Amino acid sequence: MGTQVKKSYRGLNPAMLCDEVRGLLQEQGIIAVETESQTYGLPSGATQSRIRLALRTRDTYQKEQSECGSVHILSSPRDETKMLLDVDEALCPREKLSALQDDLDFVLGSYEIKW
Repeated sequence: MGTQVKKSYRGLNPAMLCDEVRGLLQEQGIIAVETESQTYGLPSGATQSRIRLALRTRDTYQKEQSECGSVHILSSPRDETKMLLDVDEALCPREKLSALQDDLDFVLGSYEIKW
């Protein structure tokens, strides 16, 4: 079973969001590996960027990494950045996900767009 965390931010650089999410995940024992990073030009001259991170967790017995989810970050030319965190609860306990959400809210809450 998977859990999704969806956040929208205003005035936040997507690279900074990526770095912050990577650091907060690492504190929870989850390794974020960048798999894709692309920037697209728009007819207006503005740019849009897309970053995808694969999430891995370390098996304490086998010391191998198992994929446990992904993070998608998409910026728009309107100064908005959206993040989708998708995690497999079987490999990443709910307590870690809850702690991650609390950290995200504390560190990036002033940038978040509340719907």
